[in-house]
Amino acid sequence: MEQTELEERLAHLIRTVDDLSDTIARQDTEIAILTRRVEMLMRREAEREADGTGGVVLGDERPPHY
Repeated sequence: MEQTELEERLAHLIRTVDDLSDTIARQDTEIAILTRRVEMLMRREAEREADGTGGVVLGDERPPHY
């Protein structure tokens, strides 16, 4: 391989690594946000269950707003 071809391939690989790094950083941020939201929802549901206001309708039972 010629030096020019190697330099081109190296430049392409560097750009690919940079793009992947940006993608991973963005996904890390998104995962952190989603994790916090899931934790919040889990706490909220646990509180609702502890309060007995789970809101689950069984069979022919009417919802409380009727």
